Amino acid sequence: MAKGDLLIIGGNEDKKENRTILQKFSSLCLDRKGPIGILTTASGFPEEVGDEYKQLFQELHGEEPVLFHLDTREKAECDNLPRRLSELSGLFMTGGDQLRLTSILGGTCFYKHLIKNWHDGMIVGGTSAGAAVMSRLMIFSSKNLKNAEAAYLEMGSGFGFLEDVIIDQHFSQRDRFSRLMRAIALNPQIIGVGIDENTAIWVKNEGELFEVLGEYNVSIFDGKKSVYIDIAEKSTTNMTISDIRFHTLGEGAIFHLQKRELILP
Repeated sequence: MAKGDLLIIGGNEDKKENRTILQKFSSLCLDRKGPIGILTTASGFPEEVGDEYKQLFQELHGEEPVLFHLDTREKAECDNLPRRLSELSGLFMTGGDQLRLTSILGGTCFYKHLIKNWHDGMIVGGTSAGAAVMSRLMIFSSKNLKNAEAAYLEMGSGFGFLEDVIIDQHFSQRDRFSRLMRAIALNPQIIGVGIDENTAIWVKNEGELFEVLGEYNVSIFDGKKSVYIDIAEKSTTNMTISDIRFHTLGEGAIFHLQKRELILP
């Protein structure tokens, strides 16, 4: 069976007017049987955030969503989780702190069965922190580090739905161009994908390509064929990188991840 599609949202998606992006996630899930699951682990206010998305997806999808308030590793090892996950058409990960997602869920029963069900076709969506965790390599900011530069460039392991890609969110709104550029200088073999707020990428064809949805833009950084990077000799705030490929994509644009190129209309 084919892997499920991914809907990766740059945060602050429209929840009150057209709700285009959330409607897209709901429609993808309607093509399968079962309710939508809502994972609130990233949030510091799980009940409040969970109730908000529960009401939204109830209206958009029609079937009552299932909430997963997993705030400890012990809860993520519960015996009933494999069955509950197998009954879902899709799982949506809310915003918050992506380190909570990886540190609480990484390697647990929940994580293993999430990946299994995604391989069996379950749709997976995420916004903000829930978007950052989608890639194998993940950007995060540590609240405990005193060194601002180190915090700016912290990277760790994400959930690995996408290989050879790194996601950054709230991209234009939080001026994260330099952050993602530096991440690519450190890892030129991967593709950097910066997603603006109320904007998403719909990853389909088993991760082969994605389509841009929403109000703003998606920025692509490709350092694979760059000719010069001196980050090993310089600090990340004073580096040189030459001949990096850059794309800005608007709604409806389709990008081929394997070929690293825009699919022309």
